[in-house]
Amino acid sequence: MLMYLAPRHTEIIELAKTEGRVLVDDLAERFDVTPQTIRKDLNDLCERQLLTRIHGGAVIPSSTQNMEYAQRGKIAAEEKQAIGAAAAALIPDNASLFINIGTTTEAVSQALLRHGRLMIITNNINVANRMRPYTQFEVVIAGGVVRASDGGIVGEAAVDFIRQFKVDYAVIGTSAIDPDGALLDYDFREVKVAQAIIANARQVILVADSTKFERTAPVRIGHLEQVDTFVTDQCPDDRVRKICRDFDVELIETMRLP
Repeated sequence: MLMYLAPRHTEIIELAKTEGRVLVDDLAERFDVTPQTIRKDLNDLCERQLLTRIHGGAVIPSSTQNMEYAQRGKIAAEEKQAIGAAAAALIPDNASLFINIGTTTEAVSQALLRHGRLMIITNNINVANRMRPYTQFEVVIAGGVVRASDGGIVGEAAVDFIRQFKVDYAVIGTSAIDPDGALLDYDFREVKVAQAIIANARQVILVADSTKFERTAPVRIGHLEQVDTFVTDQCPDDRVRKICRDFDVELIETMRLP
């Protein structure tokens, strides 16, 4: 399909695959053209269903499969770092917590490295490897099938393992947030683990950057009403804001909309 594209369009697609997203201003500078020209390029590519528009740019379209984990980590990286710091600030020393798979939950684990004693139960090999060397943490890792794509541990064995615990906090991510408050993911096996995590935590902290409002996924984790605190860079959807108010979900935005 890409052989029928203009050279600049081909490069834009490849950049989106590599970086996770492309932004109008960055592309205009890269190709030495006006932002209006890039917007037309992106609109053309979106009409051909090769990209999906987001605020200020575009991403590879969502489908029944998630994008590569490394690509996801590059999307909204600064926003995820701020979200991670804000979420970590909610968790006191000497707490027990779940952390599930995801690039934003990994940002929380990075911010938690300054904490005192914690017990961390995770199905995320990346989180376990990051926190393991620190003697103030007790790291417990779930058993089950390890996904080669991202180091997530999934399956019934992981679900049964999670159900053995009742912890103070759960830090969970999601692949997409629908306007009706549904939290969505791509892998039904990971969803089962996330549901067990939600059911066995006293406080649930959802961490998700604002690009999750622009995506969709086929498998339902649950609903925003099951969350105690939602930490994001910004919430662009008034319907989601209303759900937070109606169900007493604390909404923390690290970067408010103007």
